[in-house]
Amino acid sequence: MFAEDELVPLSALQHFVVCPRQCGLIHLEGVWLESARTAEGRLLHERVDRGGGELRDGIRRAFGVPLRSLTLGLAGRADAVEFHPGPAGGPERPYPVEHKRGRSKAGDEDRIQLCAQALCLEEMSGVAVLEGALFYGEPRRRERVMFDEGLRRRVAEVAVSVHALFRDARTPPPPETAPCRACSLAPACLPKLRRTGSVAEWIAKCLREGEEVP
Repeated sequence: MFAEDELVPLSALQHFVVCPRQCGLIHLEGVWLESARTAEGRLLHERVDRGGGELRDGIRRAFGVPLRSLTLGLAGRADAVEFHPGPAGGPERPYPVEHKRGRSKAGDEDRIQLCAQALCLEEMSGVAVLEGALFYGEPRRRERVMFDEGLRRRVAEVAVSVHALFRDARTPPPPETAPCRACSLAPACLPKLRRTGSVAEWIAKCLREGEEVP
């Protein structure tokens, strides 16, 4: 079990899965660069982070729900949580819904973030959370996510790695397969420079590959 002052941001799990260096830049160094894509995502989340709730089609919905897991050492917020009627008149079942701009991703970073929310809700409510949904802005539809044992284990493994990163307090170097082209932090990360080892070597490499030197 973790103490309150040992909890790490739930969002760090998604950042770590995308790129450990991105996670370090954001959560250890406080680096954040806005782009059109991140601005759209921020505006999308501002709408749901205002809190409050509603009742629609017989289902209660709460927005900007605080989350915490002392078992995993996580804290954060869920964009939205629906409360579905329980079987045989039992307690309501929480159903997390995470809002994302764009489209579904090939990687599992969004599913890991959503499952982490579910595990927080289970610990807080004592009710099993079996599934949730990712709502993507471009197709404007939900993608159902089942929280099976494999996904739950993956969340626990990533949480352990994120805690190790925070304890080490050092931003990792960029991996060779980092998705740098889509990352708004690339100007601050300078992945090519970091991989090359020196400014002179980096400039020479850019010239050899016909790339523009910033």
